[in-house]
Amino acid sequence: MSDSVHPTAIIDTGAHIGDGTRIWHWTHVCGGARIGRDCSLGQNVFVANRVRIGDNVKIQNNVSVYDEVTLEDDVFCGPSMVFTNVYNPRSAVPRKDEYRPTLVKRGATLGANCTIVCGVTIGEYAFIGAGSVITKDVKPYALMVGVPARQIGWMSGHGERLELPLTGIGRAICPASRQGYRLQNGQIERED
Repeated sequence: MSDSVHPTAIIDTGAHIGDGTRIWHWTHVCGGARIGRDCSLGQNVFVANRVRIGDNVKIQNNVSVYDEVTLEDDVFCGPSMVFTNVYNPRSAVPRKDEYRPTLVKRGATLGANCTIVCGVTIGEYAFIGAGSVITKDVKPYALMVGVPARQIGWMSGHGERLELPLTGIGRAICPASRQGYRLQNGQIERED
């Protein structure tokens, strides 16, 4: 278990927490959770039993990561963003056997106060703008905004907007990292 757990945090027996992970005030990690190395879980975070979190994941304050959510390495979850795990919840109707898995792939950013409706996959290095609502799968490197979210552009792995059309073909260089990217058939690929 991590050596950086605030005294107010609750870590249930059986939880696996990787080396170097920091857990802040009033956070609760359930016993079945698996959290990788060098993560940061902010104040008032909840992590359910059937959750897998990779290495170097940053979860900001007031985020609940519910059952059937998987966060791959280097994911950023902004303050007060929301995951769901049932598509049509009703208080009087038990639906624990209807949880829909959500996968957030490596390097994706989920902006503050965004909502991720269950059952979607968010592609590598996608960028979800603050307050957006994701209702369907998101392509790798896509920049998504709005309610419901729509794609308005592409982002580099470094988190910079790429000057590329949404469709067609094209090539762009990240202004910060100088990494090249190629757009072809509606998909972005890093150049070698």
